Amino acid sequence: MKTTIAEVGKYVGQEVRIGAWLANKRSSGKIAFLQLRDGTGFIQGVVVKEEVDEAIFQKAKSITQETSLYVTGMVREDSRSPFGYELGVTNVEVISESTDYPITPKEHGTEFLMDHRHLWLRSKRQHAVMKIRNEIIRATYEFFNNEGFVKVDPPILTGSAPEGTSELFHTKYFDEDAYLSQSGQLYMEAAAMALGKVFSFGPTFRAEKSKTRRHLIEFWMIEPEMAFYQFEDNLQVQEAYVSFIVQNVLQNCKLELNTLGRDISKLEKITAPFPRITYDEAITFLNEKGFNDIKWGDDFGAPHETAIAEAYDKPVFITHYPTSLKPFYMQPDPNREDVVLCADLIAPEGYGEIIGGSERIHDAGLLKQRIEEHQLDEKAYEWYLSLRKYGSVPHSGFGLGLERTVAWISGVEHVRETIPFPRLLNRLYP
Repeated sequence: MKTTIAEVGKYVGQEVRIGAWLANKRSSGKIAFLQLRDGTGFIQGVVVKEEVDEAIFQKAKSITQETSLYVTGMVREDSRSPFGYELGVTNVEVISESTDYPITPKEHGTEFLMDHRHLWLRSKRQHAVMKIRNEIIRATYEFFNNEGFVKVDPPILTGSAPEGTSELFHTKYFDEDAYLSQSGQLYMEAAAMALGKVFSFGPTFRAEKSKTRRHLIEFWMIEPEMAFYQFEDNLQVQEAYVSFIVQNVLQNCKLELNTLGRDISKLEKITAPFPRITYDEAITFLNEKGFNDIKWGDDFGAPHETAIAEAYDKPVFITHYPTSLKPFYMQPDPNREDVVLCADLIAPEGYGEIIGGSERIHDAGLLKQRIEEHQLDEKAYEWYLSLRKYGSVPHSGFGLGLERTVAWISGVEHVRETIPFPRLLNRLYP
């Protein structure tokens, strides 16, 4: 019976055949232990000298790391294995031999591993992170589909920028200037006026010269936009969505979380509603905590966000930022012209902002004024302004950074481990 490692539990007591790679091995005089992986999971294959032909046993002892194989064996339960099963190997067929595999079981430096990212992905730790990433993506589609959202794909090449062009990658679009998208939001607002509730899920690009553990040059964003949704409605969608993906990872990625040594008790607390503090309250809190470098009107850095997050065991919304700190399209608070109806969602455990969102300006006159104040090219935003001229409605949206969210849920320190091939300030290879 041909199967995969993930499916062997269906065949306890039966002989199966699996296509796999040898991740590692050890052997004594009479037994060889083969650590096998096939992309769906990891399992130990046990080759006992007395139970197989001598040629098979010698082959098993001599197989090199990452050689590809067909392995035949009996599936049996094994309480000592995190996976719960092992394979009593009866035959081994080499498909393609691997020689001098560079990532040996010893410790390697980060730069070495990043240079060999195409191979590092094969490790048990990276496999676990990618499986958690996949589950977050799967749960994202489930959540928004269940909530009646329509998936819309905004362009990656744009002629304007939602937040200015200083951190955008510039390119020539025949005889025009174009930029790689840093957000699909403006286009999603147009889609929301057509389809009501929409979401996009795609790559975004920031030409930001940052080397922190939270930043990537290319990353993926989930960006919902909702017609007739105001500020409070927006926050409720965000906390329901984040709670949903965390609970799905807890339910469907137990083995991967265990592989990463993740403290799941912290994740089990992630249920809506989430705590909220205003920007004003955050400034007061930070000053009381000894952060005398921060004053009203300043943006928060990583140490400030971490200090605020440490006061809670759930993600925390920081709301009502100063108008001067935020992009031109955010709706002002009707009671205070100096702040806008926005929120950043800060993840626990020092992972920083994972969501930024706001109610959007729906008044054409005010939006035009904001575009002028930000010294943006009104002609480039003519189409965006026109959305406010033909049946404008209150609407809201947000963007969640996938890689930061994967880092937080999986408990890995650096976002470079949360995307298959990270693009960093000094890294475009492999």
